[in-house]
Amino acid sequence: MTRLPKAGWRDNPALDRLMDALGADDGDVRFVGGAVRDTLLGIPVKDIDCATRLLPEESSRRIAAAGFKAIPTGIAHGTVTALLPSGPVEVTTLRRDISTDGRRAIVAFTDEWREDAARRDFTINALSADPLTGDVQDYFDGLADLEKGTVRFIGDPLKRIAEDHLRILRLFRFHARFGRGEPDAKALAACIARANDLMALSRERIADELLKLLACTDPGPTVRLMAESGIFRPIVPEIDDAGVDRLARLINRERAAGVTGDALRRLGALLPRDAATAVSIAQRLKLSKAATRRLEQAASADDAPARALAYRYGPEVAADVLLRGDHDATRLGLGHLGDWTRPRLPIGGGDLIAQGLSAGPLVAATLQAIERRWIDEDFPDADRVAAIAAEEVDQTIRARR
Repeated sequence: MTRLPKAGWRDNPALDRLMDALGADDGDVRFVGGAVRDTLLGIPVKDIDCATRLLPEESSRRIAAAGFKAIPTGIAHGTVTALLPSGPVEVTTLRRDISTDGRRAIVAFTDEWREDAARRDFTINALSADPLTGDVQDYFDGLADLEKGTVRFIGDPLKRIAEDHLRILRLFRFHARFGRGEPDAKALAACIARANDLMALSRERIADELLKLLACTDPGPTVRLMAESGIFRPIVPEIDDAGVDRLARLINRERAAGVTGDALRRLGALLPRDAATAVSIAQRLKLSKAATRRLEQAASADDAPARALAYRYGPEVAADVLLRGDHDATRLGLGHLGDWTRPRLPIGGGDLIAQGLSAGPLVAATLQAIERRWIDEDFPDADRVAAIAAEEVDQTIRARR
């Protein structure tokens, strides 16, 4: 019997108290999903999920009796969130699907562990573990798949995709994160055959899954496979081979610069470098206004030194532009952005009026000319700005004579 290795998240008295309240002694609760999978792989666990035989009302009662707040986050589907001092723990009643339509499921509660595991998407996500002994239950050879680096659907891939179309994108995301070598042939064939099903999903769900994929350490080979297989065609047809090449180049440059991979930056690399197109796609994916503006600015910005870009667009967009691969990597200058504070132009319109300019558009135009030179000279001090201002004012006055 495989057992969970020791891990920091399990050394938690509050979690022990919760498991005791939910009936760990009687076998009524187990750790499930990512917490089990990631602990077996020796990687940090972000979220702790549990499954239980208890009905959600009884789970809520016991969570509260143990001294924790119980939040009915998905009570209709059996999910109650226990708020521990260390963070939330999701507790979900064992379920089986009654009906599905590719976007949502109608479920019924059950007390059978295997039945609940069977409704999960991939074998590596169907593992569960006893909270007392750490013994891992594996109904579908998920442990072997985890060891091989194979992401495999439970049962018939076409049926599982028909139940939830998002599983197409999840297959590629999990392959990018956990897979080794070629993806499972049956899973890939099913995803290709049913790619058009993605059009039935909400844009928000597609965007969320796509950004999670792009946040993986190196999603490049998987994204290339998706492009070659036509997976993007129903949802973001603008992603082509050139975009995949740009993404690969960006990932290499991020690695060389010691920069953490950024999902939105990587999405920008995949898209054509055209501001209008970037905005259109961002709006189609229902991205936030801030994300849309970032993609738009990165697509429209010209090459410039790091601090000049950061001054005009902020450090995020500056990094996007510097890393996209349009110029020599030696010009990156990303180190200058870490603790750099955006300076303020040390001169104003009143100063120009005092030097002889008439109030109005002329002052604004001259001030912009001064600012451009100040940026081009990498933000010199006030004395240099005063000299630049004197030159610009003199030039403006002479031009009007």
